[in-house]
Amino acid sequence: MTAPTTKTPSARTSGRPPIDAERWPDVASVPASSAARSAITRRVVRHALHRLPLLVRFPDGSSLGIGGPLIDIRDPEAFHARVGRFGLIGFGESYMAGEWDAPDPVAALTVLAGNAAALIPKPLQRLRGLWAPRRPEAHRGTPTNARDNIGAHYDLSNDLFGIFLDDTLTYSSAVFRALPARWENLAEAQRHKIDRLLDLAEVQSGTRLLEIGTGWGELALRAAARGAHVTSLTLSAEQRALALERVAAAGLADRVRVELCDYREAEGSYDAVVSVEMIEAVGHEFLPVYFETIDARLRPGGHAALQAITMPDDRMRASRDTHTWIGKYVFPGGLIPSAESIEAVTTSRTALRTTRADSFGAHYAETLRLWRERFTARADEVGALGFDAVFRRLWTFYLAYSEAGFRSGYLDVRQYRFTKDARAGGTT
Repeated sequence: MTAPTTKTPSARTSGRPPIDAERWPDVASVPASSAARSAITRRVVRHALHRLPLLVRFPDGSSLGIGGPLIDIRDPEAFHARVGRFGLIGFGESYMAGEWDAPDPVAALTVLAGNAAALIPKPLQRLRGLWAPRRPEAHRGTPTNARDNIGAHYDLSNDLFGIFLDDTLTYSSAVFRALPARWENLAEAQRHKIDRLLDLAEVQSGTRLLEIGTGWGELALRAAARGAHVTSLTLSAEQRALALERVAAAGLADRVRVELCDYREAEGSYDAVVSVEMIEAVGHEFLPVYFETIDARLRPGGHAALQAITMPDDRMRASRDTHTWIGKYVFPGGLIPSAESIEAVTTSRTALRTTRADSFGAHYAETLRLWRERFTARADEVGALGFDAVFRRLWTFYLAYSEAGFRSGYLDVRQYRFTKDARAGGTT
């Protein structure tokens, strides 16, 4: 897929990125806001921020917060208009437009993430259905939509991901042997993570392994090097093409098949199933189908090893039908599940039982820090691929926003081992 072309109109205000109105219509245009809405928004923002350990500074010299990481509101009128009209989507779009900034965005966003449940007054939380935008129908995780949703992110450009990922091209949390992490240890930590999952699933020579979500092929390569026979499924044409190149270069084409295939279309019986951070793309509506598919493909007594990002159950329930900034600009159709929702679905709908679950959210925060620092350091190379300044701010915000979620404890990441009841029926 060709990277987006960039137009460069003059920025309206010094310090803001030039905005291509065709590429970024909702960033280029500040939504209209009535005097009443703007006044209410200012009161809500003041209520949310005035007691937080932040320093929120406005151009007139006024400020909010009790002191801490700095947030500079450069254009209060536009900032309040966006937040008042589109909530957290508007907050992110305001950053993309350069209407606010932070010298240390992770530190500032960590404070906000750590207080997420209290930012919106309780009366407004109860009226969420009236003010929060609904998830678009096109983002539902149906077989048709899933291809577009996955392609919107993973088919941006293999070269883009290669700029900030390590040599394994692994786009999920590493498991480090020691923290804080260093860039030179990232590739080894990714291999350690993969080997840990393969060990949980008891993958060895002769194992018939189903991988749901190929990435760029590192897990399939390591499983095949153990002597396993791997069938790996992906909906990303870009990822599949590069994964196949890597498999051929490693001389493992006789042990690895990479299929452009929805997980619901999987066939056959397998000794083990592994899926790394693919569950987040499924959506709450299709979570039962996802686990029922794993159950159907896994032989009785076999193991499934999953790596999954999780969030608090109450926040998942509150936001599962809501259109979010991440959903609009980064992962269309995505939803982070809760540990409770995973346990409820597997227990009630499958013969899969949790036999191990380990969490390591601090490792994801460090993984994201390394990616963000490398993305920022190589921003000129991102631009050379055709990705404009707004895109670069978008991705800087996405990586910082995600890192903050893990640093605050709002998000976690877990490795699960599910064992299928040996008394269960065979696959179909």
